[in-house]
Amino acid sequence: MNVEKIIKTDKQIPITSRTIIHISLVETKINEMMTAALKPQGVSLQQFNVLRILRGQKGKPANLSTLNERMVTKMSNTTRLVDKLILKGYVDRMVCPSNRRKVEINITPNGESALQKMDKAIKIAEEKLLENFTGDDLAALNNLLDKF
Repeated sequence: MNVEKIIKTDKQIPITSRTIIHISLVETKINEMMTAALKPQGVSLQQFNVLRILRGQKGKPANLSTLNERMVTKMSNTTRLVDKLILKGYVDRMVCPSNRRKVEINITPNGESALQKMDKAIKIAEEKLLENFTGDDLAALNNLLDKF
């Protein structure tokens, strides 16, 4: 990915600025490809993330706070995401029997099934995004990103 070509400049960009721009461009490309992979399933990347978190609960319910803490992209509209997933039949929401102020969210069997299809689409997108990298490249990249 040639940063200067993408942003259409002939100027030499200082390495610090070029690095930040480069990371931003890569993030945009990743989001575009992942969003496109999920589009046939009718879910957003954030909704997919909620479903994966709920699957990871292994049958135990999660509350909105738990979902917010574990989201890859932190946001304040988790309630809206859950509402949309309820409308799709992918999750259900119940009032906690021991604490009526607490709402518990579970993934439904329909949500589990849809998530398996989404997993396949995401795996293909990930493979396409990373096709030019070796295992060693990815390990090195992750070590560099850990420095953030």
